[in-house]
Amino acid sequence: MNFDGAERVSSEMGEGPHLRDRCDGDVGGFRDICGLRGVHAMNLKQNGSGRADDGFIRLGGLWHSTFRRLLSGKGLWLGEIFSDAARKHPGTEVELDRPLQCFAEDGLHFTVTQLAGLVDELAARLGAAGIRPSERVAIYKTDNFDIVLLACAAARIGAVPALLSPALDGDVVAKLLDRIGQPWLITDGDTLDGKLREVPVADITRAVLLSAGASRPDAVSLSSHAGAPRRQPVRQRPHDPMVITHSSGTTGLPKLAVHCPEGFWHRQAPQKLIAWPIRGREKAALSMTLVHARFYMALEMFFSRGNSMVVAVDPDPAKIGPLLVRTRPGFLETHPNTFVDWEVLADAPGAPLSSVRFFNAAFDAIHPRTISRMLNASNRSRPLFFRFYGQSEIGPVSGYWYTRRSAPSAIGQCVGFPLFGFISMRIVGPDGRRRRAGQPGHIEVRGPSQILTYLGEEKRYAREVHDGWWRMGDMGYLDRWGRLYLRDREVDQIESMKSNLEIEDLLMSRLDELREVVIVAGAHGQPVPVVATTGEQPLGEERWQQATRDLPTMAPVVQCRYEQLPYTATRKVRRRELTRLLRDGVIVNNQVGE
Repeated sequence: MNFDGAERVSSEMGEGPHLRDRCDGDVGGFRDICGLRGVHAMNLKQNGSGRADDGFIRLGGLWHSTFRRLLSGKGLWLGEIFSDAARKHPGTEVELDRPLQCFAEDGLHFTVTQLAGLVDELAARLGAAGIRPSERVAIYKTDNFDIVLLACAAARIGAVPALLSPALDGDVVAKLLDRIGQPWLITDGDTLDGKLREVPVADITRAVLLSAGASRPDAVSLSSHAGAPRRQPVRQRPHDPMVITHSSGTTGLPKLAVHCPEGFWHRQAPQKLIAWPIRGREKAALSMTLVHARFYMALEMFFSRGNSMVVAVDPDPAKIGPLLVRTRPGFLETHPNTFVDWEVLADAPGAPLSSVRFFNAAFDAIHPRTISRMLNASNRSRPLFFRFYGQSEIGPVSGYWYTRRSAPSAIGQCVGFPLFGFISMRIVGPDGRRRRAGQPGHIEVRGPSQILTYLGEEKRYAREVHDGWWRMGDMGYLDRWGRLYLRDREVDQIESMKSNLEIEDLLMSRLDELREVVIVAGAHGQPVPVVATTGEQPLGEERWQQATRDLPTMAPVVQCRYEQLPYTATRKVRRRELTRLLRDGVIVNNQVGE
């Protein structure tokens, strides 16, 4: 739907006008963004959820409904992250690990005021290229911090950026572009000539824009619009689609999650409370995927508090170590599996981790061995390691923290307490009835932080809502103290194993040389352990037998090179894909005992 010349109404909130959707039927023009027209009248009595007048499903619960009403109008707007930071803390410094593609000549060091100016410049270029409010803009390009600037610039003029990970293969991106529905595509020449070489880009996009470089017959460079007149910011309404991200894709084609400003605000609120003690005091270093909602939560959280920042795109320990030595951050966040890779930094020259007081892992479960090594590498008096569990659809739902003293006894599957007041949680059996403490079942949550829908798959989204609760797809249980323990993804369960994750944690703790261990189902349902070691050193048969002596029977271990393992953008192993690679003989046991 083209909103060129769309009616706008002034707003007393924020810096720009709201985008008012043209009323088309009883749902409104913004539903065209999600391809939802015609399905909003589906029977909702089956799942007990409710819909607001915009037609999107709202999770149930009197407390959360009241909470949402009391805080009506609250939102975290992507297009205002940098401008708000420049207004509150104009001198806050940001250091990058590689130059921006869009503005390569500007170097690595910026203030938020300078970055806000770059966002405004990119917004002007996007507007000059023809992008209008509510139009979808897919961003799929070489990994670089300018992904963030482009996303915020698109949102700043009212468009809806769809963030696609640079780690995705071209054929997957082609399917997602088709599902997004003829979006604008922002990319670069290397990506067009590389991963998108075999993709009929012109047939599945509205137009192609290059983030840098010269224009070419099949694409227009944004640099050709340099110096375009600045455009007035456009603010979406709190419940309107603002940005599209995608799931990790561990169980198949990634799902496209549609976020709104209100949902962003509610998932940010508990994180801001937890981060209050370090407001403006510690330099924050982030090294995570730039296309996940969590990155924008962290960015806004530290910008709003005036914390200086370091943003690293390359997580290679050989690169990140010297960067940490030079910048000396007090807060460090990355993916759980990247922390595993960074264990080598504990003894690296210059003590890269010595200045860190707060470590944070927010994407998945993390091995207790890794937590201990991080904390012991810090020279701060009382370092803490925070871990959060959640997913793209709902944000963080539980959390916990560890000290040097508590980390050695940590249980990897324990992902902490539900975020009281922000998230409600229950465990249910196959019949939908609530399970008692200690009894495993489906993990279900509800709260005001959920996404609006899956783009192009609203019925699939609705199927995961049960009596107003969101089913996360993970199996687990709550202990008598209310702590959540994970078992496995429902689709990854193996009949002869109580928990794959539990066995994997035990093996990581017993075999220091392991860099990764994953247990998947073999051709006949038997557990198949797949391992990779630090430095690709051979794992002796004797060592393996000793480590597994008291564990359930498994198939012979398969050792492969670390780069052979299929990972998602957040460094999760794609277990289904790994199973296929084993079945097809792409990954074979090529190290053990040699």
